[in-house]
Amino acid sequence: MNFLALPKIELHCHLDGSVRIETVIDIAQKEGIQLPTFDKNELQKELIVPLECESLDEYLKRFSLPNLVMQSKESLRRITFELFENAARENVKYMEVRFAPLLHTLKGLSVEEVIQSVIEGMREAESCYEIKGNIILSCMRTMPVESAFEVVEKGKKFLGKGVVAIDLCASEEEGFCERFVDPILLAKEYGYRVTIHAGETGIGKNVLEAIELLGAQRVGHGVFIKDCPEAYKIVKERQVVLEMCPTSNVQTKAVHHYSDHPIYNFHKDGVKVTINTDNRTVSDTTMTKEIHLVNNEFKLSEEDYRQIYLNSVEASFADQETKEWCLAKY
Repeated sequence: MNFLALPKIELHCHLDGSVRIETVIDIAQKEGIQLPTFDKNELQKELIVPLECESLDEYLKRFSLPNLVMQSKESLRRITFELFENAARENVKYMEVRFAPLLHTLKGLSVEEVIQSVIEGMREAESCYEIKGNIILSCMRTMPVESAFEVVEKGKKFLGKGVVAIDLCASEEEGFCERFVDPILLAKEYGYRVTIHAGETGIGKNVLEAIELLGAQRVGHGVFIKDCPEAYKIVKERQVVLEMCPTSNVQTKAVHHYSDHPIYNFHKDGVKVTINTDNRTVSDTTMTKEIHLVNNEFKLSEEDYRQIYLNSVEASFADQETKEWCLAKY
């Protein structure tokens, strides 16, 4: 299979983890932001996580530096445009990009201005390339529950205008779902779709609770349902789609080697999986590379890949017209 030529769908990609290194340097110079270094090769070491990374928490430390250059409307528009441009160049037809709006208000932007700027960057890319997209608003589990309500309320007016879903992300502790029942319930009432980061760090029960308590329609990662029969059963029976990110999972030590990743076993057993980058810069990856890695380890057949593509289209939070457009591309 020619992996670069294959049409692709990406459902799990973080904006702040996917900033071009040259862009970090350029914006920092223009906006007078101090970086540890302005040398591209040296800065790579600050932005890219090695495979030898020890944990999710160590992995997440790489996000503080990109956020320095994501505090103006123009920077947010540009970074979003470039992410969609990168994706389009490797034949991604549809992509859902997620970010936490509250991280980008440090220099005075309102939450609404942040969301609007990201949508504008996406729309610009859609007008230049054969790619379509939507935005997912992430709430940080490390912030108070009130902050999730703020994101839900202020993002509401963008529903159907670029924003499609709500997400919970950041460090994963056991039992986090219970704290966020009320804001996620409100989001669902407003019409947000729901995807939740869960089961990334050894706690399969979090996936069960994300589905039962929060009504998650998709789960980010979900690796550890392999160790929680109840979670595995509910994911399989309800056809909750897993947004799996192999390289990221090796880096955060959800698995120790690509060969240990459960993605292919899940797929063969009828659990719906999708392939994603998570963070293109932080994980130093692309969709082409992720598909290649999965194929290398598990010898995907063309039918396997086609099924994963179809799963991804169906599980997307796109409207029916966009889904049909994506299906016609394969």
